[in-house]
Amino acid sequence: MTVLCGNALELRPSEPHDIPGLAAIRATPEVRARWRGGDDLVAEVAEDLADPGTHCLTIYQQDRIIGMIQWHAEEDPDYRHAGIDLFLDPAVHGRGLGTDAVATLARHLVHEAGFHRLVIDPAADNAAAIRCYTKVGFRPVGIMRQYERGDDGTWHDGLLMDLLAEELHDPSAETDSSAG
Repeated sequence: MTVLCGNALELRPSEPHDIPGLAAIRATPEVRARWRGGDDLVAEVAEDLADPGTHCLTIYQQDRIIGMIQWHAEEDPDYRHAGIDLFLDPAVHGRGLGTDAVATLARHLVHEAGFHRLVIDPAADNAAAIRCYTKVGFRPVGIMRQYERGDDGTWHDGLLMDLLAEELHDPSAETDSSAG
């Protein structure tokens, strides 16, 4: 896969030299709360990058690592679709970079890889992520009850969202109605 260029960032195939930066972001309390992890996040990130079923892309802004976005495919022709997941450095939250990363990868998966459907599954209480994905065109499908176990050992709901190719839109092309 080549480098994918968004409006304010690049998605580059993850490489071993990205691991320390990605592990540092995964170690931040905000990211760790959602992505969890053990005592050796460097080893866990390396394991993620080595997984042949997952395509990891490091998110760069001005040559600085700000996160990772990954995707996987269901290749059975009767169910073919791709799933996306990502994390961003909390220092860049609220700037539209998550939306840019998701839109950039979604365009690639729809237009170059030929997927007609994409899915993403944020925690049901992750309002910021849900807003981000909605801006790209993802729609709620339904609540997946007791979908994932939290650090506290209790089960938490997830929200299944999907996007059909014809629903993909570029949030950067929209005008800001609040601008004066």
